[in-house]
Amino acid sequence: MSGIEVIVALGILGLVAVVFLGGLSTALKGSYLADEKSVAESLARSEMEYVKSQEYSTDAWSYSVDTSGSSSAAVPSWFDSSHALSSEYGGYSVEVGAEDFDADEDGDADADDEGIRRITAVVKHNSEEVFVLASYKVDR
Repeated sequence: MSGIEVIVALGILGLVAVVFLGGLSTALKGSYLADEKSVAESLARSEMEYVKSQEYSTDAWSYSVDTSGSSSAAVPSWFDSSHALSSEYGGYSVEVGAEDFDADEDGDADADDEGIRRITAVVKHNSEEVFVLASYKVDR
């Protein structure tokens, strides 16, 4: 083998290595994003179940919860102030709020809309919004 053949072979090998490492990097990033979204969806569903298991409240309320505990400007009467995310969810936080449901375009409340609240859970990871889940709670 001549020196030129060796140089060409090393060039081709280097190119293949760069392409392989680029693909590996993309796959790892995709895996990380899928895991982040999966965790966020799980946290949102968990908070939604927590809210739905509580008594119905007509007051405006919202709260935020993370691994250090919870905070809120308008805490619902049923809210447990010791409610927090497990330490394994470091960097995640969930903001949950309720608003009156209004199906009209004009913003007027209908009699049929009484007793329906829209609950929204917004999950953030490192202060970046990752997942939003909205559902409804009905006064029964």
